[in-house]
Amino acid sequence: MSAVWKHFKVSEKEAKTAVCRHCSAELSRGGASAKTYSTSSLIYHLKSRHPERHAEYEKDTAAAKATAAAKRKAAPSPTTPTPSVADFLEKAKKFANDSAKAKGITKRIMEFIALDDQPFSVVEDVGFRRLIDHIEPRYTIPSRRHFSDVCLPEMYNVVSTNVHELLATDIAALSFTTDIWSSDVSPTSMLSLTAQWIDTDFKLQKIVLHSQEFRGSHTAVAISEAFANMFDTWRIDRSKVHAVVSDNARNMAKAMEDSNLKGIRCMAHTIQLAVNEGLLSQRSIADVIAIGRKIVGHFKHSPLAYARLQSIQEQFGMPQKRFQQDVSTRWNSTYYMLESLFAQKRVLATYIADHDLPATFTAYQWVLIENILSLLAPFEQITKEISSSDASVADVIPLLAALKRLLNKEAETDHGVKTTKSALLEAVSTRFSQADSEPLYCIATVLDPRYKDHYLDVGKKMRTREMIQAELDSGKPLGDGDGQVMHSAGDENSAESKRARTADEPRTVSLSDMFDEILQENNPFARQMTSSTAQQLDGYLSEVPIPRSNNPLEFWRTNQGRFPDLAQMARRYLSAPCTSTDSERLFSAACHVIDEKRNRLSCEKAEKLLFIKKNLPLFLKK
Repeated sequence: MSAVWKHFKVSEKEAKTAVCRHCSAELSRGGASAKTYSTSSLIYHLKSRHPERHAEYEKDTAAAKATAAAKRKAAPSPTTPTPSVADFLEKAKKFANDSAKAKGITKRIMEFIALDDQPFSVVEDVGFRRLIDHIEPRYTIPSRRHFSDVCLPEMYNVVSTNVHELLATDIAALSFTTDIWSSDVSPTSMLSLTAQWIDTDFKLQKIVLHSQEFRGSHTAVAISEAFANMFDTWRIDRSKVHAVVSDNARNMAKAMEDSNLKGIRCMAHTIQLAVNEGLLSQRSIADVIAIGRKIVGHFKHSPLAYARLQSIQEQFGMPQKRFQQDVSTRWNSTYYMLESLFAQKRVLATYIADHDLPATFTAYQWVLIENILSLLAPFEQITKEISSSDASVADVIPLLAALKRLLNKEAETDHGVKTTKSALLEAVSTRFSQADSEPLYCIATVLDPRYKDHYLDVGKKMRTREMIQAELDSGKPLGDGDGQVMHSAGDENSAESKRARTADEPRTVSLSDMFDEILQENNPFARQMTSSTAQQLDGYLSEVPIPRSNNPLEFWRTNQGRFPDLAQMARRYLSAPCTSTDSERLFSAACHVIDEKRNRLSCEKAEKLLFIKKNLPLFLKK
């Protein structure tokens, strides 16, 4: 700002006029806008009317110029060297294929292909090549053959080496999941093997070891031989193999037996079988499901019908949602289908008033659907819990105990589904009849600080404590022969629950209520302490269980100093999952690797891509 404004101010009446602070004279600033205003008339006024003020103005102006010159002199002047012709030629020169920069970009492109399920042909796509050329014009993209035949094996070897090093660390026990998958777009079958364990810091670690091609008949002998080859490939000590989780297929069970491996049946598959038995036991429910499939199929195959449905949803101010299609191999998809139909009950009623449907629900069937959803809600909750990444075999016995107790209770929503409820209870009891007699389940449950021995009856409590104490004394895991647990114990608790049931009025209860009820019945302070039990085990069991929402591994990490031997046992027994979900998720990823665009991809390359996709993120620098 000019120093002259020390002696003038802008007029409040008009911006193009300045007022002298000494004589109040109004002077024009010249020009028609702020861009053309000047201070010439103001300076002349000072010089002619106020000479002493003009001298002050010139002094201030000179001082301001001197200050600005000093600042310019003190500031270092940037020196930009003039680039030479050689510099321009160097920047335009392409990278050598073996240069560090080119190798780094090629490595990142290979990671992009593996992690994001991209076909190798992406490096030949026009848009991708233009993008790379814009980012780094000096880089030459190798051919797709180079990525598939050179880069893929190199990256596989690097990740494989890292996995070998990881498996060579201090691992107390390894648990595995396995499954067999057949592609819909390629005549390919694959056998999976995923591993997980609890490290010394009590963190759950997971890796994928194999998703190899599985040719020929899927016999138990062939599966057993494949297991042996996979264990040999990764140099896995058989003594560290804790358990292998698979589906309920007989060939898998026989392969576990032939391989002398401890096999666990997937809890999710077993629930699938139990729910299917219960749902199909009542004709009215089967009819409701059949009608639901017809309605959903109608809207799925008719764009016009779906457009009309969307218009009605907009009229009701409801979000536009499609109906869920069920799948025969997933019972919860039937649950979601009925749930989506029930949520759109008003919309469907309005649609039927003006348009035809292949089938419709009666008023009684709508009530039946509501009761079916209420009955199956606990099964859905259990399925979600056991499918989580941190679920273990320790969850099986408590979840089954709570589920059975809930199915034994009468509820207001039992109308029309009592036969199904009874059939579900019978199916669950039959299919999981050996769960609470299996040492692996019992010991894992007791070693989970959320449950301890509260979900076992008196006889099984004592037997499990003896097995834990025996393993603590011997330092070796017990065999199957040590797991014969009595089946007659627990009748007293069952009688008490029946008496309590008849005394209470029927009400709607949840699965969570059952956990609280069982914990209240098993008061830790009522436990009888015996001198034969180790002090460490008694101290652990005498404490109140931690909340179910807490992480049991965090408990053992914090308390391993108090219970060192039990903590090491927990690393073994809590490492086993209760479902083969990891293998199924692996094959979900396989569907993206072997798809319609890559249906000619060899199994060897598909396995390497899956191996990198699942394991590389474990070793990438954050």
